[in-house]
Formats: sequence, C-alpha cells, structure tokens
Amino acid sequence: MDQPPIVIKKIKKSAAGHHGGAWKIAYADFVTAMMAFFLLLWLLNSVTQEQLEGIADYFAPTVTSVSQSGSGQILGGTTVAVDGALEDTVSRPSVTMDLPPPKAGSGGEALQDEPVEAEMDAEEVKAKAEQDQFDKAEQELKEALETLPEFQQLAESLMVENTPEGLRIQVVDQDGLSMFPSGSAVMYEHTERVLGLVTEIIMKMPQNIAISGHTDSVPFGGGGQDYTNWELSTDRANSARRGLLNMGVPEERISRVVGKAATVPLLPDDPANARNRRLSIVLLRGTGEQPEPTVEERSGPPPSIIRPEEE
Repeated sequence: MDQPPIVIKKIKKSAAGHHGGAWKIAYADFVTAMMAFFLLLWLLNSVTQEQLEGIADYFAPTVTSVSQSGSGQILGGTTVAVDGALEDTVSRPSVTMDLPPPKAGSGGEALQDEPVEAEMDAEEVKAKAEQDQFDKAEQELKEALETLPEFQQLAESLMVENTPEGLRIQVVDQDGLSMFPSGSAVMYEHTERVLGLVTEIIMKMPQNIAISGHTDSVPFGGGGQDYTNWELSTDRANSARRGLLNMGVPEERISRVVGKAATVPLLPDDPANARNRRLSIVLLRGTGEQPEPTVEERSGPPPSIIRPEEE
C-alpha cells in the first residue's frame, strides 16, 4: 500500500516581527534633518558679511513700493498701449524701514551686548575728551612760558605732566629763585603771577583740584619745636588754596589740601635739593561735570528707523 506524501513547510521568521523596518526610515529622516540643521548653522557662521547681507536682502528686500498698486513692478502699473500707472487710492501710505544690517556669527548675543558696549563707548569718549583737555592745557602753559617775557625766567619753576591721577602742575623752587621766603607761607610776587597763569588754565576746565605742599629734607627749627616742615608745607598748600579762590576758582572745586613735608621728594637722590620745595596742583581725572558725548561722537549720525512717505 502506497504511503501519502509528507509535506514539510518552512516558515521564515523575521527578527523585526510585524513592525518591519519603518523605524529605520523615521530615524534616517531625523538624522538627515539634524545634519541639514547643523550644516545651515555652519554656513551662516562661515559666510562673509557681504554674503549674509545679500541673503537677507533676497528674503527681505530693502526697497519697497510707495503704494499698494502694481506700480512697483517692472511695467510700473502701465500697459504696453496705455501710459500712466493705476494706483489704489484707498490704500494707506507705506513706510520704508532702514534697519541695521545683520552681522555674521553674532546670533542673539549681539542684542544683549549692545547697551553695555554703548555705555563703554560713552565712557571711552569721555576719557578721550578729558585727555584732550589735559593735552591742550599742557600745551597752553608751555607756550605761555616760552612766549611771554614775564614768565621766561620762571620757565624752570613750572612743571606740567599727565599722570594717572590727572594733570599735575607743580610750582618748583630754583636755586636763587624761591616761591616763598624761608620758613614763610607768604608768596613772593612772581609766585602769585605764576599761580595766576595756572588759574587761567584751571578756569577753562571742569575737574576738581587737589593741592599739596612739599619741602626739602632740611629740618625746619630745632628739636622740640612745634612748627616743623609738616606745618610749613600745610600752610603753603593753604596759601595756594586761598590764592586760587581769590582769583576766581570756586571753592567747591577744591577737593583736598595737604602738607607732605619731605615725604615725596621731587629728587629722591638729593632730598635736600631746593627743587624739592614745591606746590603741586592736580586736576583730578574723572571729576567735575564733564559734558555728555553727543550722538555723533559716540557712533555718528543716528540712522533713520522709520521714514513715512506720501502717496
């Protein structure tokens, strides 16, 4: 008797089951999108400023039509046969906006940094204007000493220098030409003339003033005396203060008056030298009512943001 044939069925099983490979397609789309996104960021950061402005102009043209009719197009609202442009008489007038150009690679941080940068620029403008004042004052004093006959003998008695503290003007003793009588705080007449010249410069400037008196290292008076170089230097500084006030300097501009005796010699290697006896008048940097920088000084003329135009 014949036996029935044996049929063997082979079933192939897939590891992915009934889901198939659809997730791979979604993942590939996601990776492609991320690659395109980062490629766009890299391109935006690597292009030049001119290229970036060209792209911005392409998507947001800066030239706009003055009306909402078709007159802004190639034919200007006309036809081949008829002259003239047809405009919408009921439309509102449009405006042209002059916006600052975009900056490559700046991102959103530029908008946050602009106020800080503007403030720093204003401080820099003020500091530069003040330095220009100091330079001009120094030049005027030197020219006066060189050109005016009454001051030529005193040219070595007046020292002017720019320091981190401010513009320092020093009236210095010379051998045989002292600013004060020995042991006295009463000025000689030529000292008053020099102080008058200094006052003319001070009155042109807004800074506050610091005055200090200095002596040489030769002790004044004997041991146990109550009046020493400390008192003498202080009295001479106050004498200069009174002289400035009498010549018109406002009292509120006097910031400090001190006597330093021989502690800050002009010639450290020769503390007994006559040139260590001096008055020091400093126009203090960063003080006084400085004029605010104008818009032109900070960044040039302000741009026109919105300019209305008539139909």
